[in-house]
Amino acid sequence: MTLTDQKAAARKAAFARRKEAFATAGPGQSAHLSEILAGYRGVPLAGYMPIRTEISPLPAMAEAAAYGPVGVPVIQAEATPLEFSRWDPDSTLKDGPFGAKVPEVDDYFDPEIVIVPLVAFDLLGGRLGYGGGFYDRTLERLRARRATLAIGFAFEAQQAEGLPLEETDQPLDMIVTERRIIEFSNA
Repeated sequence: MTLTDQKAAARKAAFARRKEAFATAGPGQSAHLSEILAGYRGVPLAGYMPIRTEISPLPAMAEAAAYGPVGVPVIQAEATPLEFSRWDPDSTLKDGPFGAKVPEVDDYFDPEIVIVPLVAFDLLGGRLGYGGGFYDRTLERLRARRATLAIGFAFEAQQAEGLPLEETDQPLDMIVTERRIIEFSNA
C-alpha cells in the first residue's frame, strides 16, 4: 500500500469517526480551547470557520477577539501558504474556497497562535489534514519568522494511532478536544 493509499484509508476512517462525534456532540465543545486561549490574551491568533463536521472554535475565537486580533485562513492559491485575515464575531463574510466563509474585506496579519483543523491526530503531535498541505506550508513559514504555537482542535474520536506522516508535516504543539488538553514537547 502506498503512502497515498495509507493516507486515504486513514482519512476515510477518521471522517467516519468525526461524523459520528459531530452528530452526538453536546454543548461546550470549545471550553478547553477557551481555557488555553485565556492564557494568551492579546496574542494575535488565527482560528478557522468550521465546515461540514469540523468541531467549532467560534465561541473561543469570539472570546479571544475581545482582547486582540483574531483571523481566519484565506486560501491564496493551490500549494501555497495560507494568509490570515482579521475576523470578529460581527465581521461581514463571503464565500471562500472549499465552502469556508472568509472576511469580505482582506486585512491580513501573521498570527502567533494557529488553531488548526484536522481529520485525525496522534498522541505524538502528528496530524492528518485534508491533503492540500496548506497548514504545513503555513506553519513552516510562520515558524521561520517567529515562535508559533500550533493547536490542533478536534473531537476526541479523531485520535488515531500510526498516522501515515511525511517529513514535511508540521508537528502540533498541543491538541485540544472537547474532553481534554494534550501538550507535546516538540522542541
